[in-house]
Amino acid sequence: QVQLVESGGGKVQAGGSLRLSCAPSESIFSTHIMGWYRQAPGKQRELVASIAVRSTYYADSVKGRFTISRDNAKNTVYLQMNSLKPEDTAVYYCNADPPGKLGMEYWGKGTLVTVSS
Repeated sequence: QVQLVESGGGKVQAGGSLRLSCAPSESIFSTHIMGWYRQAPGKQRELVASIAVRSTYYADSVKGRFTISRDNAKNTVYLQMNSLKPEDTAVYYCNADPPGKLGMEYWGKGTLVTVSS
């Protein structure tokens, strides 16, 4: 069972920045798409950004503000969040998804990001 350990959440004022980190317990970047999801109170969990071997994806709401990256040497995925808005407030979850293997994805426990106006 792969463990995903997240860190970096916290409280920040609007316009500020935070960087989230996700460290899998095993080296899985070559076989899994790594993603960050978020869930705000009363809302469904949504995909924020993901990174595969050669591509990245961003939700429209975060394009130009968030950057997902991967450090293979440190076995860590990052989500750099700039120009944060109050609507970015949510619990952010790291996800590891093996393409084509339904039900085999892994989730972190989540880290809370709170953006005040």
